[in-house]
Amino acid sequence: MHYFYNFRRNNTNIINIMKIAILGTGAVGTTIGDRMIALGHEVMIGSRTNTNEKAIQFVNKHDKNASNGTFEQAATFGEIIFNCVKGEFSIAALKLAGNGINNKILIDVSNPIDTSKGAPLSLIPELCNTNSLGEEIQRTFPNIKVVKTLNTMWSTLMMIPTMLKDGDHTNFICGNDQEAKDKVKSLLFEIGWKEESILDIGDITASRGTETLLLLWLRIWGATIGTFSFKVVN
Repeated sequence: MHYFYNFRRNNTNIINIMKIAILGTGAVGTTIGDRMIALGHEVMIGSRTNTNEKAIQFVNKHDKNASNGTFEQAATFGEIIFNCVKGEFSIAALKLAGNGINNKILIDVSNPIDTSKGAPLSLIPELCNTNSLGEEIQRTFPNIKVVKTLNTMWSTLMMIPTMLKDGDHTNFICGNDQEAKDKVKSLLFEIGWKEESILDIGDITASRGTETLLLLWLRIWGATIGTFSFKVVN
């Protein structure tokens, strides 16, 4: 595996410039990709084919540090991988990524929304209550380190947390590997998340709670206008 190591100065912090893989070419994936490039990281956005029009558009709007490829090419490229594929297709997409995902940190921002029956939306039955998408990914791919985070908010807020109450709202994080969670937290700090706004709620089974919370998010989104998020107050 080839790693690209370089460093840049951000205020007083030395930031490791990384190779980031984004799986998925929708609004979430491209928003995350834009932010990672703005922070100086190299990004490869992955899809089923290396001729995906949205992926090519993403590359064309950036002067540098952007490329595209298949799921496998992107996963192989990335030191850290973002899963931004719709929940119902995530497992299949990760299987297409092949050995490229092995031993990597996978940041799972997806949710297992069942769109087959239309509104009101619900969760995919086999991926809720006693299971979750985060757990299913970890179980299916035991050689990767799944960290669930950022999945309870609008994609732009994920990457610009200070646009709402100066970042004073809660981002949940969970996963089985503490070292992986710490590395993801470091990236979240770089994005702009405050340490006090990141709440570690335990192992990957906590994905059941954050993924279910999206159903409430969708109802609030339908009843309000503007950017909102959740905050834990104690």
